[in-house]
Amino acid sequence: MLTQQTINKLSVMKLNGMSKGFEEQLSSAAAQGLSFEERFGMLVDHEQTFRENQRLKRLLKTAKLKANACVEDIDYSHSRGLDRAQMAYLNSSDWIRQGFNLILTGPTGCGKTWIACALGNQACRHGLSVLFQRVPLMLEELQLGHADGSFRKRLMALAKVDLLILDDFGAATLNAQNRGDLLEVIDSRSGGKATAITSQIQVELLHDYLSGGNPTMADAILDRLVSGALRINLKGDSMRKLRALKL
Repeated sequence: MLTQQTINKLSVMKLNGMSKGFEEQLSSAAAQGLSFEERFGMLVDHEQTFRENQRLKRLLKTAKLKANACVEDIDYSHSRGLDRAQMAYLNSSDWIRQGFNLILTGPTGCGKTWIACALGNQACRHGLSVLFQRVPLMLEELQLGHADGSFRKRLMALAKVDLLILDDFGAATLNAQNRGDLLEVIDSRSGGKATAITSQIQVELLHDYLSGGNPTMADAILDRLVSGALRINLKGDSMRKLRALKL
């Protein structure tokens, strides 16, 4: 009876890791031979692991990553322009903590989105907040935000995450409102928050895409996005085709 009360109290105090660990100890003959300090230390470890796992689940759910990708599965067997030393640095997530941007360019199917999601997954493992956004859809939602009064709220949500992944940058035709909104998003994150973009458009051609007759706007966006950014220019055949050939 006393044991069940202890378990119930642990649950009420939201010490679910300890509660489960305690139940496991009660049914383990090996645990009975351990000292109080050893058993208590194991309970603390259970609680810590439980909380870390729960936080990771929350971060991954909030991130809304398009691909279920992880850095351990990145394919280096094909010549795509991936540098192992650079990837080791990116895998550390230090670039996110330092507020650097990342630009992934290359043709369709070369793995830009997949790699961005793998780095996003790794950032979540390191306890950092991530949000994946397809640029065309994000711009539509921001435009709706002007109409229903939610623009500032949406902008704040995009500004506060440690890593914002902007996928398909350059896939949507931009109007004046879109350019202004894009500048607001990039500017709200400059100087402390990391942004990663994936694009089929090479960096040298982004100015033409963003200008639309307004080179000043394009200059402002690129200055905040590209200056000092890390770059990966992928090349080679479509990874989708290569995977299909293996099947």
